[in-house]
Amino acid sequence: MLEAHPQERVFGFFGEMGTGKTTLIKEICRFLGVKSDMTSPTFAIVNEYWTADGQPLYHFDFYRIDEPDDATRIGFQDYLYSGNYCFIEWTEKVESLLNDEYTPVYIERIDDETRRFTF
Repeated sequence: MLEAHPQERVFGFFGEMGTGKTTLIKEICRFLGVKSDMTSPTFAIVNEYWTADGQPLYHFDFYRIDEPDDATRIGFQDYLYSGNYCFIEWTEKVESLLNDEYTPVYIERIDDETRRFTF
């Protein structure tokens, strides 16, 4: 995925609950060299991780927000324009703040073991 979009830094993940958005983001973070434990930011809304070369990346989970202004209050746009990777779950809740400046990643559950990814 990252190889297909080498200049992109903001990725929005779409998929039903339980399709594996968090799991995929954790794997991408490992690929980027994150060594720390990674958890879903469902309650914190954003988690910050550090790559092996000292770069921060941000993992957002907007499942619990009610409106885009909730994201604005945590400084979401500052993260977006930081130049660092931003991985966003429940992107549809903040799409109006993104101005189409992100790469969508669609996850479809085929069965218990299989997912289809579309970029």
